[in-house]
Amino acid sequence: MNKYVIGLDYGSDSCRAVVINVATGEEQASSVKYYTRWKKGLYCNPSKNQFRQHPFDYIEALEVSVREALAKCAPDVAPNVVGIAFDTTGSTPVLIDKEGLPLALRPEFKENPNAMFVLWKDHTAIQEAAEINELAKKWEVDYTAYEGGIYSSEWVWAKMLHILREDPSIRSVAYGWIEHCDWMPALLTGKTKPAEIVRGRCAAGHKAMWLEEWGGLPSEEFLCALDPLLKGMRSHLFEKTYPGNTRVGTLTEEWASRLGLSKQVAVAVGAFDCHYGAVGAEIVPGAFVRVIGTSTCDIMVCSYEEMNNRLIPGICGQVDGSVIPGMVGLEAGQSAFGDLYAWFKDVLSWPVKQLVSKSRLIDDTVKEQLIEEITERIIPELSSEAENIPVEESVLLATDWVNGRRTPDANQLVKGTITGLTLGSSAPLIFRALVEATAFGSKAIVDRFIENGIKINEVIGIGGISLKSPFVMQTLADVLGMPIKVARSEQACAFGSAMFAAVAAGCYATVEEAQQAMGQGFAKEYYPSEKSHAFYMKKYKEYLKLGKLTEENFFTER
Repeated sequence: MNKYVIGLDYGSDSCRAVVINVATGEEQASSVKYYTRWKKGLYCNPSKNQFRQHPFDYIEALEVSVREALAKCAPDVAPNVVGIAFDTTGSTPVLIDKEGLPLALRPEFKENPNAMFVLWKDHTAIQEAAEINELAKKWEVDYTAYEGGIYSSEWVWAKMLHILREDPSIRSVAYGWIEHCDWMPALLTGKTKPAEIVRGRCAAGHKAMWLEEWGGLPSEEFLCALDPLLKGMRSHLFEKTYPGNTRVGTLTEEWASRLGLSKQVAVAVGAFDCHYGAVGAEIVPGAFVRVIGTSTCDIMVCSYEEMNNRLIPGICGQVDGSVIPGMVGLEAGQSAFGDLYAWFKDVLSWPVKQLVSKSRLIDDTVKEQLIEEITERIIPELSSEAENIPVEESVLLATDWVNGRRTPDANQLVKGTITGLTLGSSAPLIFRALVEATAFGSKAIVDRFIENGIKINEVIGIGGISLKSPFVMQTLADVLGMPIKVARSEQACAFGSAMFAAVAAGCYATVEEAQQAMGQGFAKEYYPSEKSHAFYMKKYKEYLKLGKLTEENFFTER
């Protein structure tokens, strides 16, 4: 009898559930559920880089997406689901009480953004990250050493400290914290008490400065020196962490009923979307996997022999077993990729939304339809026109730091720039410069790996942009000077989760076996143009100069 697993991918805006045949990797059905409160813009303040998500959004999305996906399957599928696994954005943590309950689920904090999950792109903790970096460099142990040497405001300790400082009302009940990717398996298995929670190696190693060699998390002395508000929290957290092939437990009776599944369904350890996405894209040593969406996350795996105890500066960490057990997982990425294009679309669509909505020539229904049609066509039209501009006529230059810089060398204070503007600078020309900027930011990451002795044999793209934007992907290939393969699955992250679910359920002994059996291959490959690459290498040098100029002279303080 066929067996099935469910992979759940929690992105920035929605949850995606896929039902997969364990033996063949064939997708049986999928469903996407957008977060209701998030979609309304609740609890967020973009002007302050505050982005919070309510745990109820996650719970509701889980139940609806799984049930909808199963409803699309044959009747014999649900009874034969044997495993489930999660990937989420990260670092997306929340403060919890002594019972392990996210504070926003307590009645007194249900509308308090500080009691909610702090989304990965929340940059309210810039000051706290700077303090962590300053103290770490003075301490006898540099706890940032395996996280690229620079701690980011996107990561858990900075975020949790910022909230504790900002909101005295929650201090008395804030017992610890949990990452979104760890909370979902805990919720479904009933292992939500702080001492019972099974913590994933991925989140702990890449974002919480966890390392087995120095006893787990940073020492109590270090945390108290950072701020006395953290006193005692370390003892409420964890020492051990586990790779994604670990079985957390099985579904509770409540969740088996809510999802329409058996109580025997195995639940795997959770991890970040990019890490499981890389597995879904069939990552192997030498492959540079790019999860390309609103931001990018870049993943590699290396043998212990290749790493040879080296430390790569300025990336988002190197963690044993964070991607594939038995290998070192490396992470980098850009804080904005698709978000940069979305920003430009919003700029261009502002007058459309404002003026059309006030028009007296058409009724309200037509107004809404017209605004929707125009805004949806902006990026495709820009891409078409920008693609037709000869590469040598692409004279504008931009940096991609509109949401700060994740890597190389995290700095959330830097800002995006555009230079070379004239009265003849058209919207497609500006858009092309923005696309090139994201490609230049990508090359800076690739160069950092290569400069530190990490071999890159191939580039693999996954995510919506890789499948839907040939112009962006071709530009990226031309800048990198490398072919780029695009994973066939539209839901590579959820597919990776499904592979881990299959291992946790005992269907495969290793992640590599699951990849071989369930992998879906590649849909397309982009090859670089030698002429375009030569042009872009000259322009890339200018990008580096512009970046250095702006970082050293402008936008260094709030």
